[in-house]
Amino acid sequence: MNIWIIPCNLFLLKWSEEKLTDSRLFTASNYAVNALHYEVVLAPKPGLVDPCSSGAHQDMNVFTFINSITCLAPFFQRYSQAGFAHTGSLIQLFDQLRGIGQEAEEAMLQATKGINTHKGANFSFAVLLGATGVYYQQNGKAELKAEDTNQILQLAADICQHLVKQDLQQITHKDQLSYGEKNYLTYGTMGIRGEAAAGYPTVKKLLEYLRQQPQKTSVSLLRGLVYLMSETEDSNLVHRGGYEAMKTVQQEMQKIHQANLSDTDLLRELTTYDQVLIARHLSPGGSADLLALALYFLQLEGVSFW
Repeated sequence: MNIWIIPCNLFLLKWSEEKLTDSRLFTASNYAVNALHYEVVLAPKPGLVDPCSSGAHQDMNVFTFINSITCLAPFFQRYSQAGFAHTGSLIQLFDQLRGIGQEAEEAMLQATKGINTHKGANFSFAVLLGATGVYYQQNGKAELKAEDTNQILQLAADICQHLVKQDLQQITHKDQLSYGEKNYLTYGTMGIRGEAAAGYPTVKKLLEYLRQQPQKTSVSLLRGLVYLMSETEDSNLVHRGGYEAMKTVQQEMQKIHQANLSDTDLLRELTTYDQVLIARHLSPGGSADLLALALYFLQLEGVSFW
């Protein structure tokens, strides 16, 4: 079975660097776009959209994702520039990023005809690109190392330090709730808000796992996804099937992870498990987003799996 990794330059727009005050911001923004492309074309991914399957989604396919990513790309530049130019508090920066993010989400929904492809990823890249901009403002580095990634993740935590209390503890006063907010009320899970406020500890764990892979291949990324799905409280799974369904997926992926399968057997197992999740109408979209975030940092660190 072949793995599809489509060169990102087939889809990547060449934006003008004149709008950005530091060339590193252009590179970081492009890396975020690359990361979303790399994630969607990686296959086979159980329950998720890829070029071979729409997973548990009947309303979208890989082309829907490409349209969405192209639409979000200019906003990624704005996130990094906002962080680089910011002089106030990090909480004020969050408010600025959230405003840009709301514009990006509206544009995404227009491009996808109302389909939510990247709402969670858009939120996280707003925070992480903003944090990267702040880090570049403070440091003259071009290529980063693991310790730089950890400092950016800490900046992300500082930017979102108020988020759980501000958003989740006041949701009883809201008329309309997001999936994550409903999950919090029903199951107590804090979703991507909690992950961001904690400095993306799951992304940090995944990065450590991927850096240690002896072979840097697309199959290694699939192994990273399996590891992620075995560990993550995926809010998409909770929303679609409830907390117990999410725990079942975790346990099933732990068995695959611990089996230490050959590349061929792993691909066969993931293809089969895709059908299992399709039948259950389950999609681990939260894990897919976290994989994309890790792919962003790997590019910043100069680590290539493609």
